[in-house]
Amino acid sequence: MVSKYRFAESEIYLPGTDIPRNQLGITDPEVLHGVEAELLSGAFELFVQELDDSVVFDEAYFKALHHRSFEALYEWAGLYRTVDMGKGDSLFCRAQFLDQESGRIFGELAKEDYLRGFRSATVDSFANRLAYYQCELIALHPFYELNGRITRLFFDLIALYNGYRPIDYSHALTGEEPNAYIKASIACVQSAECEPLEKIILQGLKRV
Repeated sequence: MVSKYRFAESEIYLPGTDIPRNQLGITDPEVLHGVEAELLSGAFELFVQELDDSVVFDEAYFKALHHRSFEALYEWAGLYRTVDMGKGDSLFCRAQFLDQESGRIFGELAKEDYLRGFRSATVDSFANRLAYYQCELIALHPFYELNGRITRLFFDLIALYNGYRPIDYSHALTGEEPNAYIKASIACVQSAECEPLEKIILQGLKRV
C-alpha cells in the first residue's frame, strides 16, 4: 500500500506501506489503528481527569497530548516533523517554518487567554474561535501522524473546560455527510477558509 502522505524524504513508514515504524513491531494496519484508538481513548480519560484551572492550553500542552497518548507506540510522539509533508493536492506548513508558525498560532491563542473565558459567551462565538484555531492547526499539521485526532482532542478539552460536552463530529465523519470534515479540512489548508469547519463545530457543540 502506498503511503497516504507525501514526504520530501522520510523513514517513518515501513518500506512500500503506509504503516509507521512502531515500537510494538505491528505490521497490520488494522491492528495498528486499533492500538492507536485504544491509546487515545485511555489518554482522553486521563486528560479529562486532570482538567482543572491549572491547565494552560499552550503549545507545550498540545505537544504533551500527542506525546503522552502515543509514546508507547511511536518514538516520535510529541515531536514536530522535520520534513515537508503533503496529502493529495494539499501542502501543509513547510517544516522549516513549523516552529515559527506554531509560535504565532499559540501566541494568538494566548492573547485570547486560551479561550478560557467562553463559559458566558454565545455558542456561535465560541464555535467561531474554535474553528479558527482548529483550522490553523490543521494547516500546520505538525506531527508525522495522528494530527487530526490530537487536534480534535485538544479542542474537546477546551470545550469541556468551558462547560461544553466534547464536540460531536459524527455527522461530518461517519453520519449524513461522511466527507464533510475532510472537505472542511482541505478548505483550511488550501484557502484558509474556516466557515465549513465552523458549521460542523457549531452543529456538534452542546453545553453540559
